[in-house]
Amino acid sequence: MPATTTVSAPRATGPSPLLIAVLALLSAFPPFATDMYVPGFVPIARDLRASATGVQLTITAFLLGMAAGQLALGPMSDRFGRRTPLLACLAVSTVTGALCALAPALGVLVTLRFVQGFAGSAGVVISRAIVTDTARGREAARVFTILMGVLGAAPVVAPLAGGVLVGSVGWRAVFWALALLSLLMFLAALVAVPETLPEHRRRAGSLAETVRTSRALLLDRPYLGYTLAFTFAFGALMAYVGGSPFVLRNLFGLSTATFSLAFAVNALGLLVVSTVNARLVYRFSPHRLLQVGLAVLFVAAAALCVLAVTGSLSVVACVLLLFAAVASLGLVLGNASALALARAPHAAGTASALLGTLQFTFGAIVAPLSGLRGDRSAVPMALVMDGCAVLAVLILALTRDALKVTPRERMNAERIGMRSCDQPK
Repeated sequence: MPATTTVSAPRATGPSPLLIAVLALLSAFPPFATDMYVPGFVPIARDLRASATGVQLTITAFLLGMAAGQLALGPMSDRFGRRTPLLACLAVSTVTGALCALAPALGVLVTLRFVQGFAGSAGVVISRAIVTDTARGREAARVFTILMGVLGAAPVVAPLAGGVLVGSVGWRAVFWALALLSLLMFLAALVAVPETLPEHRRRAGSLAETVRTSRALLLDRPYLGYTLAFTFAFGALMAYVGGSPFVLRNLFGLSTATFSLAFAVNALGLLVVSTVNARLVYRFSPHRLLQVGLAVLFVAAAALCVLAVTGSLSVVACVLLLFAAVASLGLVLGNASALALARAPHAAGTASALLGTLQFTFGAIVAPLSGLRGDRSAVPMALVMDGCAVLAVLILALTRDALKVTPRERMNAERIGMRSCDQPK
């Protein structure tokens, strides 16, 4: 049975609507924590007597914390369960947010941001593991689509909310807001998130065992393929977030209000397509929906690239093509996550950690590249988006060929409890 049918089982009883809402809230924290205080960079530099490069280090530190946290907390949740590590990290995130608001110097803020990223990563990595614990088949794809829709829309909404706070109260208010958000997440998790990994399913392994599990995952070509397709598609979204403010505002001269409206419409498009996808997974294979989403992303990004390189890109064409590209991710992110994590239900924390680490690391690399010369040209953003789309399409094509697993891959799969490792019909 191929991986494309991994999620084709009959509809199962998945997590409750309340649990899904809480998991969506947890998944939204990282983009809010990275993008919400961007409008406050100038006052932060002034108040803390720091350079622009120094202030940028606060984002770098947070993203490094996110990567390190997911690598550590994913396997930890496989060993100790989901609920206890999640609540502990949310408590740390709440305290750290308040300390960031009180930071007296840049060095202190950079250190605290690393800790905040490490603790905040629990919301993403453990949420994915909980979905894998509680849902199977198409139901898992539906839930992942909801989570990815929120995760994809948050980077668009966060700067707008941050701009309001910074403009009316000041940059420290953003970190107070993040502390309040972490507290809300802690209380919601305390009430609504049960322990979804019983003791008999926990993996009481050592660091060496975690390394072996990670290696087995990376040697499983379908898992790696779906994970990389997800990563490159997310990179296209980060390229849009990093480059479009320069292109639309500086190059095409959109006003702040018009630019904010365009961002909001794109976010709405992503959410609408994600909602539609949550219903389509009961009629069509998630692999097929993933193919359609990547095809639309590729066509939109390629058209954007051609028009930008030839100097024929107008503001109307740019806005429409960006909308198509961003909205198409509603068919990509959730389905790719479900297909990847369905490969390893008994090592869901580790599988989620690897996916999330690649996601945020690649996004951190791509976002600044798309803004190079963005005030004078749309070419960098278009090239990066198109490159990400091409890589995602190629990886998915190679993944389909990799469904014929070898005996060695089957043995690695059995070691970590992978599913759907049979030969395709």
